[in-house]
Amino acid sequence: MQMRGNEGNMRLGALEAGGTKMVCAIGDETGKVFERISMPTKIPEETMPEMIAYFKDKQIEALGIGCFGPIDPDRKSQTYGYITSTPKLPWQNYNIVGAFEKELGCPVGFDTDVNASALGEATFGICKGLDCSVYLTVGTGIGAGVYINGSLLHGMMHPEAGHLLVRKHPEDTYAGKCPFHHNCLEGLAAGPAIEERWGKKAAELADQPKVWEIEAYYIAQALVAYTMVYSPRRIVLGGGVMHQTQLYPMIREKYRELLAGYIKTKELEDLDSYIVPYSLGDDQGIMGCLQLALLALQG
Repeated sequence: MQMRGNEGNMRLGALEAGGTKMVCAIGDETGKVFERISMPTKIPEETMPEMIAYFKDKQIEALGIGCFGPIDPDRKSQTYGYITSTPKLPWQNYNIVGAFEKELGCPVGFDTDVNASALGEATFGICKGLDCSVYLTVGTGIGAGVYINGSLLHGMMHPEAGHLLVRKHPEDTYAGKCPFHHNCLEGLAAGPAIEERWGKKAAELADQPKVWEIEAYYIAQALVAYTMVYSPRRIVLGGGVMHQTQLYPMIREKYRELLAGYIKTKELEDLDSYIVPYSLGDDQGIMGCLQLALLALQG
């Protein structure tokens, strides 16, 4: 008989698998988190036994994993459940889902870390009840999760909307951090790009208007593109760079300018409610992983 959480709710496991740290948690289907631990992301031979040991005695009914990528989320694929072409070389072509299924003997839900955050906001947060929403994380990297018509968007893999190509700011002479694309959003606007361009981390540049003018220019371009392509009813911004709250009004102003009145909907009449901060106190990823676990349990 499975252990139940408070008031007879399910016991679900959540793993927010990041390139720097792994956050393991136990919660339930309402999004409530009972406990969590964090550990550094080392090589699989070191990190996996620690995580398996944590979950093994918790009597969870299912596990949800939101993972750094790229990954293969296609259940019909021979490499479903694998971390694929990640720059973290020890984790390349690693079957993380298979490893947990073998050791825990329970269903495992699997998606990208940013898709887990998108699912968390769509299920429990500021996008609850909306049929289409986008979650963009701006931090060490940039990624987007798209929730549409009741499920996360997948195609041949998962959206890589952080590598959207953008137009360079006329005053920006920085070459770009991305080794694949010099002028993609991640290469120009992620945390490492800010630090390399300006010589300081984002948190140390809060009082430098030019830094955030350029940052807002790139993010707004991407948000306009997401509006055109996905037609979301709301766009949520998260990640470490978005702790710089002065960015929000600057992004909205530049977004309005770039959109140029082309789309007129009730959502876009109030950009303060359309382009919004994350609403779950940085727990959106873990809560999304709990929902991934529930969906895996439901089959």
